[in-house]
Amino acid sequence: MLTVKDLYASYGAINALHGISLEVNEGELVALLGTNGAGKSTTLKSICGVLRPQGGSVEFLGEDLIGKKPEAILKKGISLVPEGREIFTSLSVAENLRIGAFSCYERDRYRYDLEEMFALFPILEERLQQPGGLLSGGEQQMLAIARALMSHPKLLMLDEPSLGLSPTMVDQIFDLIATLRDRGTTILLVEQNAERALRVADRAYVLKTGSMEFSGTPAELESELDIASVYFGGTKDGSGEVTV
Repeated sequence: MLTVKDLYASYGAINALHGISLEVNEGELVALLGTNGAGKSTTLKSICGVLRPQGGSVEFLGEDLIGKKPEAILKKGISLVPEGREIFTSLSVAENLRIGAFSCYERDRYRYDLEEMFALFPILEERLQQPGGLLSGGEQQMLAIARALMSHPKLLMLDEPSLGLSPTMVDQIFDLIATLRDRGTTILLVEQNAERALRVADRAYVLKTGSMEFSGTPAELESELDIASVYFGGTKDGSGEVTV
């Protein structure tokens, strides 16, 4: 479905990606792991057109996306839930969801999609008329994911969905990600909580300072690499989780 080859990207004079390659097949959940500054978010921004790469290719369903605007890429079926959520805090939950559906709006379909979102995120129906800025961090993350799903993405990209959330809310977010995976949603997941990401992923890639260091299944990654010491500079706690 998605094929990234020899991707180079930079921010001015700072080179952020050094010829990385990855692929995501239909129905897969692929995790992209690495420390802060490794290039994970830059990769997602390059795929969805927010950042234009200096070299390489990004193909989605056989079509090269390099040079296309973000709104055009969204209409082709790639939706990004950005780090920090970036919901419209002054707009209501309902208005945020309506904006998410702008690329494929049909009145009857929209009503059906809302019911689907309420089934996945019951709290959003309760908060429907509240401004997004009054939601808790976890509720805002749910709204950001629901807003992305309203565009009927063929590929959903999640950038640090558990960042800044309480342990209980992290559990809820990962339960949701697992539910979406089981429903057949194709997902590219950037996540610093490596252990939780590997628990739900079919395959994983590890980035280090803009270069691809590893690719394989979660079992292969865990057997071949000491993730905590080599990539994250942390340790495994008593539960076995690796955190940055």
